[in-house]
Amino acid sequence: MSKLLLNRIKAVLAETGKSSKDLAKHLDKTESTVSRWSTNEVQPSIETLYEISKYLKVDIRELLVSTKG
Repeated sequence: MSKLLLNRIKAVLAETGKSSKDLAKHLDKTESTVSRWSTNEVQPSIETLYEISKYLKVDIRELLVSTKG
């Protein structure tokens, strides 16, 4: 069974020119945690998504995969 893509963290990091290492440091999380979010292995909390969106200076909705087909 393939992994469900729920977030776009990896793509938005690339679009904004930021690294997962920078994000991990900013959020005081491990690089492993950010990597797991980026690969959709686990999902960050809504509160953490909000903090990620502020750091990346994007609307929080840009971090989520659209449910519209």
